[in-house]
Amino acid sequence: MNHKGEVDLQNREAYTIRIATPADAAELLDIYAPYVEETAITFEYTVPSLEEFRTRITKTLQNYPYIVVQKENEIVGYAYTGSFKGRAAYDWSVETSIYMKKTAKGQGYGKKLYQVLENLSKAQHITNMNACIAYPDAEDAYLTKDSVRFHEHMGYQMVGTFHNCAFKFGRWYHMVWMEKMLGEHPKLPEQVIPFRFLNQETINQLIL
Repeated sequence: MNHKGEVDLQNREAYTIRIATPADAAELLDIYAPYVEETAITFEYTVPSLEEFRTRITKTLQNYPYIVVQKENEIVGYAYTGSFKGRAAYDWSVETSIYMKKTAKGQGYGKKLYQVLENLSKAQHITNMNACIAYPDAEDAYLTKDSVRFHEHMGYQMVGTFHNCAFKFGRWYHMVWMEKMLGEHPKLPEQVIPFRFLNQETINQLIL
């Protein structure tokens, strides 16, 4: 453990962070499905089909990073960014997502995934990371405030709350936005590089 109570990944089994592929869809869907069926962390009601999930991965990778953390031969978590808003002026902002296997939570893998995600986003010339997070009045069996706590630990700040905007499992939930700036906002920003055009050598350096 380090001084913050987190597990030091250097002292754990070997792990790898790599770019996801459509071939990972089944394994990633196995991680995501319990979030749909058992929690209000995602506001989806129905688990996507394997084909739909594979399509989501493929579409994301066109413009944004989609990464997995793999321990031995098992994927234990994944994270990706996506479009913040569908207007050109928002290109320098992205929305983040992360999902971990229950057995892998609290072991530092989520932090490492986000660090790599931020580095890849910087290489794309992204300036703003935005997280859309389900949030309860009081923690219950379906939703805690752990995601907000995680993002606070990663340097995100609260932006605002949409009150009682989502209904799942017979109750209303809030949604909050949190943000993190990756650097200064230049007077004239460099053009954002779609992920499919990002230099492979750069990617390899940033995910190691």
